[in-house]
Amino acid sequence: MKMKMNKILSEADKQMNNLLTVSGRQLKRLFITVSDKQDQPPGTMAYTGQQKAEPLRISVMDYDSKTLSEIEDATTESCVALKDTGTSSWINVTGLNDTAAIGRIGSEFGIHPLVLEDILHTTQRPKLEDLGDYLFLVVRMLYVDPATNDLHSEQVSFILTKHCLITFQETAGDVFDAIRDRLRKGHGRIRKMGPDYLLYALMDAVVDNYFLMLEKTGEQIEGIEQALMENPNSLLLNELYAQKRELLYIRKAIWPLREAVGGLERGESSLLSANIAAYLRDLYDHTIQVIDTVETFRDMLSGVQDLYLSSMGQKTNQVMQVLTIIATIFIPLTFVAGIYGMNFEHMPELGWKYSYPVFWSVMVSLTLGMLYGFRRMKWF
Repeated sequence: MKMKMNKILSEADKQMNNLLTVSGRQLKRLFITVSDKQDQPPGTMAYTGQQKAEPLRISVMDYDSKTLSEIEDATTESCVALKDTGTSSWINVTGLNDTAAIGRIGSEFGIHPLVLEDILHTTQRPKLEDLGDYLFLVVRMLYVDPATNDLHSEQVSFILTKHCLITFQETAGDVFDAIRDRLRKGHGRIRKMGPDYLLYALMDAVVDNYFLMLEKTGEQIEGIEQALMENPNSLLLNELYAQKRELLYIRKAIWPLREAVGGLERGESSLLSANIAAYLRDLYDHTIQVIDTVETFRDMLSGVQDLYLSSMGQKTNQVMQVLTIIATIFIPLTFVAGIYGMNFEHMPELGWKYSYPVFWSVMVSLTLGMLYGFRRMKWF
């Protein structure tokens, strides 16, 4: 049991350090964003994310119910050819530091300059915009790197047109591998439906990954709670605050997502077929479940924090109780010793043969009598 607790505490401590690193990186990126966009007109295409991001890379999956063609390193021209075909296409753009290439893609697909600006401004809150010919959707993709156990946050932008779904990611690595496998193998209905269903599938993958993260967070909270019951200390309090920061981070990514998904569900865009209405309602329900889970964990952390404060208060009370008992015992002993420590000449007891043993007998009797009284009052 002790080894298990040590393992939980070690993992929680590592997660705390990772979260502190992520929080610092996000604040730094926010300040860079503000300085980079200062004095620039609306619609200016300026990449405000990680300056050392990967070079732009375009991958394409063009499919229908019977065929699938996949291009790993596509060009802008090859993407434009898919704009008005009878098939469905997923164009995934990774790496946003090449603003000229992003501008060409936006020009060919008729994307508004303000939308392109939001795509390159990678600290957007999740939102949905219906611009008639296409839908623009922004979500935050959270995932844990299995190699380093670091928490990563990345903005993913979606452009849904009649025949294409264009996704923009800042770096390589995402939670969409399962969707790619389903497209390659033709399992389920994903190849039989249009890009609107593909949008739902990708959104569902993002939301499902929130559940995986929250499951891990719940296990860590239970470990902290159990450790606090056994041995409350300042290290556990630091881990508690780290978990609260993580939940706050997830909450900021999820709460606006509810509004965006709700907009998809209630939207009347012609780009969304009636066949996916039920799937969008299910996605909205999953988003609400994630939000409820986050709020539950926040309440749990508040309860654990109260438990820590109560435990520390109880330990302080125990120490004060011991000190009070000792002080109470020594008050009468000090009184008696003070009386017979006076230097008066005429004190009859000082000349008595048995005065010293009687003095110690009185002292011991007082001590034992008070200890018995404290025991009867259940002070210890």
